[in-house]
Amino acid sequence: MRMKVLSILFILAVSFSVFAQGEKLSDNWVTFDGNKIRYYDVGHKKAKNALVLVHCWTCNADFWKDSINAFPGYRVIAMDLPGHGQSDKPKIDYSMEYFAKSVDAVMKAAGVRKAVLAGHSMGTPVIRKYYELYPNKTLGLIVVDGALLPFGDRAQVDKFFEPLFKDYKTGVATFVDGMLQTADPKVRPFIRSSMFATESYVAQSAMKQMLDDSYAAHGTINVPVLAVMAPSPLWTPDIETRYKAIAPKMEFQSWSGVSHFLQMERPAQFNGQVKGFIIRNKLL
Repeated sequence: MRMKVLSILFILAVSFSVFAQGEKLSDNWVTFDGNKIRYYDVGHKKAKNALVLVHCWTCNADFWKDSINAFPGYRVIAMDLPGHGQSDKPKIDYSMEYFAKSVDAVMKAAGVRKAVLAGHSMGTPVIRKYYELYPNKTLGLIVVDGALLPFGDRAQVDKFFEPLFKDYKTGVATFVDGMLQTADPKVRPFIRSSMFATESYVAQSAMKQMLDDSYAAHGTINVPVLAVMAPSPLWTPDIETRYKAIAPKMEFQSWSGVSHFLQMERPAQFNGQVKGFIIRNKLL
């Protein structure tokens, strides 16, 4: 009897350890437009629907490190967009459409038919473009402190971002450090080093294309949407109303005491909100 109890306790301990650590991440690769794209694929590999995590400007899949293994009941995919992380970095125009098509290439390679897509910052216009290109494959969208609207008057916006195009090395340091002023000190070194590692031609092209896309015409988003936003002078006081006009099925949250990288600063809260959104809308 004692041996049986010990055996059960051992199995439970091992199971808990595996769950706590999460599935070991391994690199997967797909060729898109002649270039290699790296992605992680965890959870139920046979599931045809998945949660797909799309990172922000000059970042990579590891910015989702606290979320990739947080949904044991689902299949989760996180990728390095072209030009970012370990994916190939061709000298091309890094448009939101190009990024969206690379997301679709990863999904096809993984055998995923439909997805709930989460996009952090630049990832937001990427997943919106994905929805526009592949509405029948989009179950829902999660906006993580991302823009669905222009930041303001085009001339003022161009002036604000001009340093990134005039002198990238100096401009990006000022830009990134500005975003990190209110960030948790524990996450700053990783964020800073990762963002600075992105090639300047990739960063400049992606930023230009992202700004251009924000002023382009976009239709209504008719799938369920969760928006989780951080405090920022870029967001107008009526942002919730304006966002819900774009996405009528939106749940809007504005968090206080977090930076632009809220999913890394409060991962448990963020993951809980994502899980609740998926369950309430029966998406996966």
